[in-house]
Amino acid sequence: MAAIKMTFSLPEALARRFVRLVPPRERSKYLAAALETTLNQRRQELIEACEAANADAEVAAIEQEMDALDDPLEGHWNDAPAR
Repeated sequence: MAAIKMTFSLPEALARRFVRLVPPRERSKYLAAALETTLNQRRQELIEACEAANADAEVAAIEQEMDALDDPLEGHWNDAPAR
């Protein structure tokens, strides 16, 4: 797998713990695993939030109201003069 080098900042205390606890040749792998875990958790939280919103009757009613609105800008871009 291709790798991309990145530069970012960490709070000093966290950086010191990281350097102290994770051997130099394992740091990239360690950070990649931690980031993967955190991103997967965030993705799951977003999925659950979407599912909850989709199951909410009030949200469904608002969606129906929004779908019923006419788009006042629809079609206006087609007859705009060329620059």
